[in-house]
Amino acid sequence: MSRFLDRFVDRGAIYAGWVGVGMAMTIAVSFLLVIPIEPVFWLAAPIAGVLIGYYANARADRRAGPWRRILLNGIFASLLTAITLAVLFVGTKAIFFFADNGYRDASQGGPIAGCVSGADCVYQRYLAEDGKAAQFQEAGITDVASFSAFYWREQLGTTGTVTMLCLAGGVLGAAMYGFARPRARRPEAAPGVPTA
Repeated sequence: MSRFLDRFVDRGAIYAGWVGVGMAMTIAVSFLLVIPIEPVFWLAAPIAGVLIGYYANARADRRAGPWRRILLNGIFASLLTAITLAVLFVGTKAIFFFADNGYRDASQGGPIAGCVSGADCVYQRYLAEDGKAAQFQEAGITDVASFSAFYWREQLGTTGTVTMLCLAGGVLGAAMYGFARPRARRPEAAPGVPTA
């Protein structure tokens, strides 16, 4: 597998891709579980892409060579990062969707009475928000099945957006490296031979 990848990307980019996987895991745990602020997760995706796209070429010490290779390094590393972000996003949403038992603390009105764990409790939770019932009615969401279809369409749409943002960031990061990269090293002169 490594030999196959070596034809397209540098070994430093492969290493950077695994660094991107770790970065994606940190972002997902931080902003989907520990402090669940989903907009920060979206914002972090293109920033992560830029950083890992740049780092892939820096790690590969890509001083010379075709632009195609520089861009492929950034795309590869950001693709691993983007896939990890997407899988963790959908996985986290699935856990909260299928494991929802209707629990709410007293400040939010206490537990949702009479809901069945999973999609029904999520649906009832949304209906309890001000104005959601009317919005759902206008959108044709009238039961758990139509709500579930709507919910997963939205989550998969967000997943696609996050993936594309991270990939675009990777291309941008690679391009930034390409324009700012250090010059190729001059060959060292043999001992005792003067250099110009």
